[in-house]
Amino acid sequence: MTDTPPATAPAATGPAEDAPPRVLAQPRALARRWARLRADAEAGMSTAEYAVGTVAACAFAAVLYRVVTGGSVVTALGDLVSSALQVLS
Repeated sequence: MTDTPPATAPAATGPAEDAPPRVLAQPRALARRWARLRADAEAGMSTAEYAVGTVAACAFAAVLYRVVTGGSVVTALGDLVSSALQVLS
């Protein structure tokens, strides 16, 4: 029996050796992520803004419904349809 050392993989060389330790890379990544989150903080609406927008849309729809179903608008639309039908006949 010969005394040969067991085969081992060669030592890693290249970019992995030059890279800073992971501990140092994490604060920079965290800082980049925090900066991105702060920049995008106003990107969407919050629940309160959705509620205000929904109430405003409902109020506008109610006003529009009252205007369209009012007597003058119905009369004006009826007159418009009548005159269009008279032009076609």
